[in-house]
This record gives sequence, C-alpha cells and structure tokens, in this order.
Amino acid sequence: MITRNHSSVSEFLLLGLSEQWEQQPLLFGIFLVIYLVTVMGNVLIILAIVSDPHLHSPMYFFLANLSLTDLCLSSTTVPQMLVNIETQRHSIPYAGCLSQIYFFLWFIGLDVFLLAVMAYDRLVAICYPLHYTLVMNPRCCILLVSVSLFLAHSYALTHIILLSQLSFCMDNIIPHFFCELLPMLKLSCSNTYANQCVLLYWGGALTVLIPLLIIASYVRIVATIVRVPSTSGKWKTFSTCGSHLSAVCLFYVSAIGVYFIPSAVDSTIKDRIAAVMYAVVTPMLNPFIYSLRNKDMTSALRRFLNRILLQPPQN
Repeated sequence: MITRNHSSVSEFLLLGLSEQWEQQPLLFGIFLVIYLVTVMGNVLIILAIVSDPHLHSPMYFFLANLSLTDLCLSSTTVPQMLVNIETQRHSIPYAGCLSQIYFFLWFIGLDVFLLAVMAYDRLVAICYPLHYTLVMNPRCCILLVSVSLFLAHSYALTHIILLSQLSFCMDNIIPHFFCELLPMLKLSCSNTYANQCVLLYWGGALTVLIPLLIIASYVRIVATIVRVPSTSGKWKTFSTCGSHLSAVCLFYVSAIGVYFIPSAVDSTIKDRIAAVMYAVVTPMLNPFIYSLRNKDMTSALRRFLNRILLQPPQN
C-alpha cells in the first residue's frame, strides 16, 4: 500500500491544451472524434483477430495485445480531458493524479515492450523460418507478453512509489492536459534526485536500449532479405514486417521529432504536442497501419464486418 507524504495539496489543476475559451469546443470535437476512431479501430482489430482462425498466429496475437494496450493508453487520458473541457472543471484529486500517471506509464511501457517483442517475432520468422513454429510456440508467446506486462508494471510502480514520497507545497498547477510525471516532479518541494535517477535509467531503457534492439533486429532482417534471389520474393518477405516497422517509426518519430521544433517554442508546448502525438494520435493510426498495409488483416476485417452486417436478425 502506497502511503502519501506530507503535502498541503489535495488536488491539482490541469491547464489543458489551451486556456482560451473560444478554442475549447473545437478541441472537444477533435479529440472526441479521435477517441471514437481509436476505440472503433482497435476493437475491430481485436475482434477480427479473435474471430478469424487464419489470424491465430504469434504475429497477430501480439498485434491484438498491442491494440488492447493502445485502447487502454488512449482511455487513460482522453476521456478525462473531454470531461474537463465539457464541465469546465480542470481539477483532479491527488490520488486520481497518481492513478493516471501509473496507468499512463504502464501502458506506454507496455507499448514499447510489445513493439520489441513483435520485432523479435519478425526476426525469428524471417531469419529462422524452419524453427519459427518451434521457437514461437504458444507458451513462448504468452511468456513474452507476461514479461512485458511485468516490466511495464515495474516501470510504472517504481515511479509511483517514489512520487508518493514527495511533498507538494502551494503550487498545484500542471501545464498539461493530463497528469504526467515530469510536470509533477517540477511541482514538488522535496528532493527529487532518486526520481530523476530512476527516470534516467528507465527512460534510457525505453527510449534508447529498446529502439537499438529493434534496429539490430531489422538490420539482421534486411541482411536476410537481401539474400532472397527474386525481387518479388524480397518484397513479399519484407511486407510481413512493413506494418510493424511503420508503427515503430510512428511511435518514436512522433514523440522525438517534436523536440526538433525551434527552441523559440515554449518547452511546455513541445511537451503537450509530444504527448498528443504518441499517446493520442499513434493509438488512433496503428489500426490503419496494420489494416491498410496487411492483406491478411484487411481480408479478416472484411470477413468480420460482412458477418456482422449480413447476419440475419434473431427472432
């Protein structure tokens, strides 16, 4: 049980994406549409994979878990923001803020680990095709997802335990549309050295080590594809991992690319844009990436929708 340290702050005030009243209806409409598309897209991906025997393979098992994670990630931040805009009440309780940070960090971490697992799956499938069914057996797939869940949980819980030990004095304004770790650390009137150290090590693992492992996997994959004699064979082999590579690039480039905006732009604005890109936009676009660039997924979605739409009514 996490206990709270001495603090005179019982709630925090979220400034949102904009403090201008005339922009609130537009922001509400945009993010409501984004959230509905995110929910519909990811739910359709999950249902299509579960209902279609042709997609009962390791690659689509991991994709279903990624879609569920994206759905949960978006649900951690967007509904609360929509409620805040609609009610014009931007406060969030201390416990609610910690809970939001915990689930946000958990799902972000799980997203990263699942992308790494999916890269490993493609590595085995392309570089060691004869051993694929032996290596990526159901037990191994469940173990990889379970380890990803545990590591993401450890990442989030470590931060929350340290954050709960901090004191917050009079300043309770968070310049963001949801509770995020870094703005919270800036508000604390305690020593945050331990938090910064953990953030550095875990952040390095998620933003440097994992991408390097994914890059190393694709270097090996490309080296294998180059040895395929026919051009059509090369394209067919690479097309099996094109969707995953697009999702990885979208996730990391959308977040990191924001920080190449000229320094004249306020850092808090950059942080908000980055959060919108990797926590809101990416979960919405992933279903399109995996459905439009994958013929098997497109066919499965078509069959699933035909069964739903053409199913005769029950008497």
